[in-house]
Amino acid sequence: MNTKQLLAILPVKQVVGELPETVSDLTSDSRAVSVGGLFVCIEGFTVDGHKYAKQAVESGARVLIASKTVDVDTNRVAVVYVESTSRAISLLASVWCDYPSKKLTMIGVTGTNGKTSVSNIIHGILMGAGERSAVSGTIGFNLDGVLYETENTTTDVLTTQKMIARAVEEGCDTMTMEVSSHGLVGGRLAGTEFDIVIFTNLTHDHLDFHVTMENYGNAKGLLFAQLGQDFQQRKVAVLNADDPWHAKMKEMTSFPVMTFGIHTDAMFRAVNINLRTDGTSFTLQSPEGEWNVDMRMIGEFSVSNALAAITALYAKGLSMPDILTPLRYLAPIKGRMERVETELPLTIYVDYAHSADAIEKAIDAVLPYKLPESKLIFVIGTGGNRDRKKRPVMAEKASAADYVILTTDDPRDESYESITSELAVGMTHEKFACIGDREQAVRHAIEVASEGDIIIFAGKGHEDFQIIGSTKYPHSDASIALEEAEKKFGKGLIGN
Repeated sequence: MNTKQLLAILPVKQVVGELPETVSDLTSDSRAVSVGGLFVCIEGFTVDGHKYAKQAVESGARVLIASKTVDVDTNRVAVVYVESTSRAISLLASVWCDYPSKKLTMIGVTGTNGKTSVSNIIHGILMGAGERSAVSGTIGFNLDGVLYETENTTTDVLTTQKMIARAVEEGCDTMTMEVSSHGLVGGRLAGTEFDIVIFTNLTHDHLDFHVTMENYGNAKGLLFAQLGQDFQQRKVAVLNADDPWHAKMKEMTSFPVMTFGIHTDAMFRAVNINLRTDGTSFTLQSPEGEWNVDMRMIGEFSVSNALAAITALYAKGLSMPDILTPLRYLAPIKGRMERVETELPLTIYVDYAHSADAIEKAIDAVLPYKLPESKLIFVIGTGGNRDRKKRPVMAEKASAADYVILTTDDPRDESYESITSELAVGMTHEKFACIGDREQAVRHAIEVASEGDIIIFAGKGHEDFQIIGSTKYPHSDASIALEEAEKKFGKGLIGN
C-alpha cells in the first residue's frame, strides 16, 4: 500500500528517516513482521512494543510507528512519531483493510450474558436461510461454517478489521460480533461501523475492571453511542425490555429502537411459553402478528436470546418465515446448557455460566424436570485474579442445587483455597464440597451421582483448556465426566 496515503490519516508529530513508497503489511506483533512491513509499537499493560523495535527492523520492517524514542538505524527504517500508538493503529487498521464494515451488514451484540448464544443464533438462522454469514466471539471466528480460533471475545483492533475484511472477501452478507465491555473501553471496535446493535442484559460481572455497575453500564452503552448521528444511514438498536438497563442504552442512541421481552410489553414478546427437556415452544407477538415458535434450545433464558435474534433479523429485513423456519432446526449453542448425549442413567449439561445471573438461569432451566427422589449436582468455578466480589453471590445462587461442588475455572496465579473459600462464604446450605483441582471436582460429581440425577458443569462451557499460572492445559469437563462415568456405570457416550 502507498505509505503516504496510509499515513495521511494520522496526526504525525515527526518523521525521522526516509519513508518508503509502499509498505507490504501492517502489524503490532514483532513476531509477525514481514519484509517491507510497517510495525506499530503498542505500549500495553504487560508488553511494550517499543522494546521490540530493533527486532522488527531485523525482520524487515521499513516503517515504525512510535510514541517514544526508539534506538534504531534510521538509514534502514523510517520512524513516525505520534502522540498515541494505540490510537494510531485504530486509524491505520481501517484504512489498511479499506473500511470493510461498510461493505456488509454488521450486527453487534453486547451484554453480560447471552452474547455468544444470540450471535450464534443469528448466524445459524442466516446460514439456514441461505445467506453467507460470519460470526466472531468467545467460541471463535466462524466464517460461513468454518471455525477459526481467536484469543479474546473482542479481538484487537487490527485483527478485528482483518476478520471483517476476510468475511467480505468470502462473500458474506452479514457479520455478527460479540462485543465485550473490555473491547469497547479498549478501542478494539474503532473503525467498525455497526448497522444493528443488541443489548441482552447487565448483571454483576467484571467489576475488577469497571469497579462500579455504573461504569460497567456506561462501557456497554458505548456501542449504542457509537452508532453516530447520520440518519441517512439505516441503523437500529435492539434492546431487552425486561432488563432495567435497557433505558440507559436507549438514552445512548438517537437511532430507532426495537424491543423484545417476556415479562414486559415489547415489540417482540414471547407468551404461552412451554419449556421441555428437549426444547421450547412459545407464541411470538410481533408487528407481523402472532407466530408459533418451536426450537431445540431449553430454558426461559433461551427464549430471551431467541427473541433478540428474531428482532435483529427482522430489523435487517428478513421475513418471519425466513427467520422462524431455520430457528426450529437450529442445534443448541455449543457449551451453553448443552446436553451431553450419553447412555448414562443420569443427565449431564455443560454450560459457560460464570456470573450469578447465568447460574440462576441454568438451574431454573432444569429444576422443573428433576424427579423428587433425584438430586441436582452443580459444579461451579470462577477465575483466579478476577472479580472477587461476585464469588459469594455466585455460590448463593448455586445453593438452589441439592449438592454443590466449588472449584476453579482458570485459577491463573491464585491459589485453589483462596478461590473456593471465597465462594463458600455465599453457600446457604452445608451440602457442598471445596475441590480446587477442577479435574478432581468433575470426577467427584460423578462419584456422588446416582441414577436419575442431573449434573451441570458450569464455567467452562465450550472451552477445552484450563489456564493455570500462565499456561493453557488441555481440559474438557465432558470428557473427564464421561471417562469417570464409564468406570462407574459401564457406559458412556451413545454408541460406546
